[in-house]
Amino acid sequence: MADSRIRTLLADAAPARVVAFYVVLALVLALASVAFVAMRAQTQVLMVDVTGFAETADQVQVVISGDEDVLYVESAELVDGIFTVTLRGSHPGRAYVDISAGGQTLLMESVYVHHLGILTRSSFFGACYGYGTVVWSVQLFLAALLVGVIIKYRKDVARGLYRYRNVLDMGLIVYLVFLLLLQVPYMMRNDGLGQTVSSLLGSASTFTIVAFPLAFLVSVLAAFSNIRLMRREGFTWRNMLGVTLGVGVCLATLVPGMLGQWLQSAQFVDVHRQSGIASHVEILVEAGLTFGLAYLECILVGTVIFGIKAARHVPAFDKDAVLILGSQVMEDGTVTPLLRGRADAALTFAEAQVEAGGKEPLFVPSGGQGPDEPCAEGTAIAAYLRTQGVPEDRILVEDRSTSTEENFRYSMDLLRERVDGEPEIAFATTNYHVFRSGVLAEHQGIRAEGVGSPTKRYFWVNAFIREFMALLYEECRTHLLILVLL
Repeated sequence: MADSRIRTLLADAAPARVVAFYVVLALVLALASVAFVAMRAQTQVLMVDVTGFAETADQVQVVISGDEDVLYVESAELVDGIFTVTLRGSHPGRAYVDISAGGQTLLMESVYVHHLGILTRSSFFGACYGYGTVVWSVQLFLAALLVGVIIKYRKDVARGLYRYRNVLDMGLIVYLVFLLLLQVPYMMRNDGLGQTVSSLLGSASTFTIVAFPLAFLVSVLAAFSNIRLMRREGFTWRNMLGVTLGVGVCLATLVPGMLGQWLQSAQFVDVHRQSGIASHVEILVEAGLTFGLAYLECILVGTVIFGIKAARHVPAFDKDAVLILGSQVMEDGTVTPLLRGRADAALTFAEAQVEAGGKEPLFVPSGGQGPDEPCAEGTAIAAYLRTQGVPEDRILVEDRSTSTEENFRYSMDLLRERVDGEPEIAFATTNYHVFRSGVLAEHQGIRAEGVGSPTKRYFWVNAFIREFMALLYEECRTHLLILVLL
């Protein structure tokens, strides 16, 4: 009991330690950056080409206006037609610097003096000397965060392939890699903290724009796939899921920009005043839409990756039983090609386990009888297994379930009565259904590994998107919480 409590406390403390580490890292990097900038940015140097306007530095006028005595000229020189003036702050405030020669204004710039004596140009969080340290600190923090997420991802996958947090980890890895690449152009530029913050806040919009060509290509391929699907299996809203999602993602990418353009020209609301609430509402709505879409795209990428990993995964050859998940049967009570494929996948795995020196597993055909079915799905699968030479004593029929969750629950009840100890099981289903099935088993505390059977190419895209939508629905509380935080 004491050891169990200690393990629980350590498990609960681990996330807190990780969060504390990143908080401390962020504070250390921020303080180090501020200290470095404070040492380097006590001056601001302005340079302007005065060729044809002045021959000596005395012929160039530097006029400082704005808050009283905020700035003063520390030095000025003219070399090869380039006039260079070095400014230093007196006390916090904002000043305007006009550089003119020969009656012409050559440069107008606003300069801010901060409390630490730091001088920034153009805006309060504008360019200053030593600012490159801030960009590198941001990159270092993002890189450390990426490494932490990768470590967490590897641990989560080691605990179990069929965990939805694996998809969330993968989506976050995709987004962090994109953020790191997005900041690379700014590492060689001095655009100030404002530009860095804007690029981070605008990263979702940039992500959706970058992903737009791929989303468009997917929508086109999904459209062709859905056309073939409807020609063979009829027109239903389920058979339109692929093209619907693809077109929806493309339209959602364009909506924030179109909304912004419309509000900019609208007469009923003024979004041009920076101090007005309308401008902030516009930013909130546009950012919310783009972050939501970017999040959806990252989750979709993660689901695709784990859908493929789960479909190609080969379970360990130590199973007591192979559960065959049911689906619709034929009108005459025989299995459909899809259901036969699942049974064949179970038979292939069982044969491979025996050849590898493992024990002969039981077969658990699982599925109840629907209102439009002549018999229970488990009964139909069992009949097919007998035709393939499986002896009766190795078949354990489950014929009550009406969903995938019940497939696992009722089948495990039967197996616990037949097998000593907790049964080690594999399950056979169609390839696009493996990951979600594993997640549903994991939610019930059932450790199981999946075997995927192939399906028709024109059907796979739509079926996988249906699984993706089902996973979104089943984890809707998690997604809503993350979206609210974003």
